[in-house]
Amino acid sequence: MRKTADCRELPSESGCTLTISGEEDEVVRAAAEHAVSVHGHTDGPELREEIRGMLKDEPVSVR
Repeated sequence: MRKTADCRELPSESGCTLTISGEEDEVVRAAAEHAVSVHGHTDGPELREEIRGMLKDEPVSVR
């Protein structure tokens, strides 16, 4: 199942609107890189676990 991480769901001074979706490990990696480069967080196991905990299942699209 694909996962999403959505910055709009977290408090942010920048008002970030980025949403990342994909396979869980891909989303965690990309969201961690984004959190470091845009929001000034420090990458590490704690950050990645926090990100993993906020992931939601991506709605299944009907084709």
